[in-house]
Amino acid sequence: MATQTLQATGRRKTAVARVRMTPGGDGTIKVNGRTVEEYFPRDTLRAMVLRPLLLTDKAREFSISTLVDGGGIAAQAGAISHGISRALLKVDGDMRPTLKKDGLLTRDPRMKERKKYGQKGARKRFQFSKR
Repeated sequence: MATQTLQATGRRKTAVARVRMTPGGDGTIKVNGRTVEEYFPRDTLRAMVLRPLLLTDKAREFSISTLVDGGGIAAQAGAISHGISRALLKVDGDMRPTLKKDGLLTRDPRMKERKKYGQKGARKRFQFSKR
């Protein structure tokens, strides 16, 4: 296992997370200088962030510091999860099947559809009037 800090980038929608993992830390996770509990108020979002660590049993082996920007908090949680998964691969390539099976290495391609001209939104049209 490497002794230096590992870096990886995770993305989801328009959110981008830069993840730094330091081996041998106390297991804390900081998001933009705040703890995970402060930054993500919902349990589901915290679970999303911790999922790659729990699947690989590496929850207490690293101190993680992330800088995340763009998107909403759900997209940011997904981006952090993606970044942590990518960083874990740099530690040990044997984790790949475990992470891939749960879809943590795949960048979620779903994006917001653009608004079209002559319409109210991406899909919604203005009300049709026959007369």
